[in-house]
Amino acid sequence: MVAFFVTLALVAAGFPHEVAGHAVTAPGAEQALGAAAKEPRAVRELANNPLLAAGIAPGAVACALPDLGRAPDQLLAYYRALTGCLEKSWHPALDKAGEPTLPVTVSVTLPAHSACGSAPTENEAVAYYCGGDTTIYAPADWMLNDAGLNRARHIATISHEYGHHVQRESGILAAATQKMSSSDEDSPADKELTRRIELQANCFGALFLAIAAGNGSISRSLANAAVADYGRTNDSDTHGSRKHQLSWAKAGYEGKTAKSCDTWSAPGSAVS
Repeated sequence: MVAFFVTLALVAAGFPHEVAGHAVTAPGAEQALGAAAKEPRAVRELANNPLLAAGIAPGAVACALPDLGRAPDQLLAYYRALTGCLEKSWHPALDKAGEPTLPVTVSVTLPAHSACGSAPTENEAVAYYCGGDTTIYAPADWMLNDAGLNRARHIATISHEYGHHVQRESGILAAATQKMSSSDEDSPADKELTRRIELQANCFGALFLAIAAGNGSISRSLANAAVADYGRTNDSDTHGSRKHQLSWAKAGYEGKTAKSCDTWSAPGSAVS
């Protein structure tokens, strides 16, 4: 099975190098919360990020999703409706944390190059997020080869990638990037950072599903199936074990707050 992938080349966002599912640190949470009444800004903090403060959660939504079809324009319409719903749900949380809410773009075609440099291969990804141009790339053929018309799998994938957008907006990605010690992420320390990013994206994706479940197009059974889908991937040294990929998704789904997704305070044994 192919893992989710996040090319977070933060070059275009003002950060030094590319990251595959990463996060970053910032000033103090208190300072950021104080700035909430002023201009929203990303805070380069991990565990102390204002987004992970007590009581922060996405807002209630009822997603209206069109029929899912195999044609690229049908996939694009489905993804745009889903990301629109994700934006509507996550904006209250980012607003409360005093952090920015830039729109995300979705593409079902694969660029040879983007703001994040060269694209990964199909063997490396089914979809990926580029922080440099705030775009989720979900190539139609890759997604259909992996998921067919399984709505739960499409929803799980896009919600995970949007979780990386939330990490970018909050400053978590920038904070993690600053902690990277090697540009190719081969060191054990960098791989653990990457796992914490990816597992948090699973958690953020499932957190949204907990809020959206039972309303509109996302039934409780569809949400349950999407959360379970996070546990279908193979063990990965950059995305975490199959067990932890699912356990962190369940943490968001059951915890229902962003704080439930604090992978940064978790011991290494919980993000292996």
